[in-house]
Amino acid sequence: MSKVVVVAVVNVVAVAGEVRVRVAVVLVVVVVVVVVVVVVVVVVVVVVVVVVVVVVVVVVVVVVVVLVAVVVVIVVVVDLVVVVVVVVVVVVVVIVVVVEVVVAVVVVVIVVEVIVVVVVAVVVVVVVVVVVVVFVVVAIVVAVVVVVSDSINRRRDSNISSSCSISSSINSCIKLVVVVVVVVVVVVVVVVVVVIVVVVVVVALVIVVLIVVVVVVVVIVVVVVVVVVVAVVVAVVVAVVVVVLVIVVVVVVVVVVVVVVAVVVVVVVAVVVEAAAASIEEEIVILAVAAASAAASIVVLSLSSSEIVVVVVVVVVVVVVVVVVLVVVEASVTAASVVVFLRLWLTIN
Repeated sequence: MSKVVVVAVVNVVAVAGEVRVRVAVVLVVVVVVVVVVVVVVVVVVVVVVVVVVVVVVVVVVVVVVVLVAVVVVIVVVVDLVVVVVVVVVVVVVVIVVVVEVVVAVVVVVIVVEVIVVVVVAVVVVVVVVVVVVVFVVVAIVVAVVVVVSDSINRRRDSNISSSCSISSSINSCIKLVVVVVVVVVVVVVVVVVVVIVVVVVVVALVIVVLIVVVVVVVVIVVVVVVVVVVAVVVAVVVAVVVVVLVIVVVVVVVVVVVVVVAVVVVVVVAVVVEAAAASIEEEIVILAVAAASAAASIVVLSLSSSEIVVVVVVVVVVVVVVVVVLVVVEASVTAASVVVFLRLWLTIN
């Protein structure tokens, strides 16, 4: 580029001398400045647009992933609550059913006990009545037999009257019957009391055993249900933690991928823009040299020494302005790339 600038300066100095040359140089400078400004504006606009697009994409991706994570967590928590409620309801139902079964068994046992006691009492009463009747009949028969035999024996004895013999015999039989009946009644009552006590004790023992068995079953069922509930809750909590970790990993990976792609896009855009700017700079310099050469070839040199000095100064100023503008363009592109990179770096961290 320096060679081109030197050639342009030499050509301008060699052929300068007319107003057309000055006008051509001014037009070239204006064209250079306008093109450079346009290039700078285009570069800045492109970088800003790329940065905005990258930021919008990152924000949208992060928001979508976070919303999905929140929805997943809410669904998992709702499932956990539903599972816990269902398990608690099942536990309550099982306990209620077991208690109802216990109550029903106790009631049935009590009813059976009452029925057994009543039946035993009725049987005992019937047995007592039958025994008393039998003994009365037997006593009557025995009394009749004794009276008859005693009357027969007494008739042989002439010293005792028959009426006294009959009366004493009847009294003896009555006493014997009363003693036998009392003994039988006492024995039967004792047997009845013993049977009732035995039945009551046996039934009470059965009730106690049933209650103990039912309580043990209830405790076992409650323990099993509690263990199942705890296992289900732990499994659901582990699933929630795993889902949250997976979502976090996915979010981090997505953000990193988007940022890396954005950085690559920005770098590619910066390289392309810089290459385009360099190409435009070269074309501008070539255009300036061609314009100066064309303008200088129109007229013949007819300048004084002072005019030559003025032309040289103007050309040098033009060259300095062009170089400054090119440096500003390069610095703008580099600064925009650095700013984009820093913003992406801060977004990642």
